[in-house]
Amino acid sequence: MNTHQQQCEAAIVAGAWDNVYAESMAWSRIPEGAKDPRPLFARNVAYLLQGRFADAWKAHALCLETQQDIAAVGSWVNDLLARHVDCGYAHLIMGLFLAQSGQSDQSVRPYTDAARLLPQSAYPHYFLAQIHERAGHPEMAIKAYREAVRLAPDYGPARMNLGVAYQHQGRLEMAIKEYREVIKLTPNDSAAHSNLACALAEQGKLEPAVQSYKTSLKLNPQDAEVHFALGGLYETRGRLDLAQKSYQDALNADPDFGAAHSALGWLALGKHQLQQAADIFSRALKCNEEDASAYHGIAEIYAIRGKRQSAMENYSKALKYYRDPEKRNQIMNQLFQEGQVGD
Repeated sequence: MNTHQQQCEAAIVAGAWDNVYAESMAWSRIPEGAKDPRPLFARNVAYLLQGRFADAWKAHALCLETQQDIAAVGSWVNDLLARHVDCGYAHLIMGLFLAQSGQSDQSVRPYTDAARLLPQSAYPHYFLAQIHERAGHPEMAIKAYREAVRLAPDYGPARMNLGVAYQHQGRLEMAIKEYREVIKLTPNDSAAHSNLACALAEQGKLEPAVQSYKTSLKLNPQDAEVHFALGGLYETRGRLDLAQKSYQDALNADPDFGAAHSALGWLALGKHQLQQAADIFSRALKCNEEDASAYHGIAEIYAIRGKRQSAMENYSKALKYYRDPEKRNQIMNQLFQEGQVGD
């Protein structure tokens, strides 16, 4: 065992994540560590516990991609835990390894053990909540997130995820409270502002939602999804000029954002610009061949042009790919009225 590995392990056992990061970097620089997935996994752990999730995802792709790497990291983590069975951080590392290597169900036990051994740490509860979410147990996830927030009220990621969990359940006031707390902690967190905007929009508070989306875009002007969501709000309010600009801004940020193409296609269709709409819907389908909205728009164009068979083919594709029951019912009701489907 080299010196950097020893120091990295000592930092893990102590829960000194800045030192874990520094020693893992040094470990990777020595010849025997250059192609070793273990220091990369240690860095991935440090990133996760520092809240650097984008960096963690990049490190994950480098250290847990192949079965050979998973086996090497797994052997190391098992050995570390065997030598430090009473250390909560060793159990936490085991949970993180299992959760990220396709063994989520098995991570519940080490996270639970970590929580028992580290009664003041929010981390085991935070990561356990994510496992409950993956397993489709939202109430258990909320309970674990709430415990993480109780232990660490300034832990932004736990508050953010708690807000999202509340929002998925339609508990919008509680979600909004958590998003506002995250914004107090980190005013420049663009995702917190966009999540707040989404929850406000669901409440029907469109003007505050617009302002929150604008704040998010000031912080991150290249967020295509936020441009698109803002466009949807403008369209709901009848500001089609601003909606069109926002959808185009989404495409400027991400030219392959198919939903923005579809939205622009419907705006063109609303102006009876049939050929322009058809071209835009075609671009949408190049981005996503399962874009139900684009098929629906193309079907409408064929129907207007009196091409019934082509219209029906595209209505069928729209029905196949739409997940929104309202949209499906809209098409079915229209076809019933036109006598194009039997009952």
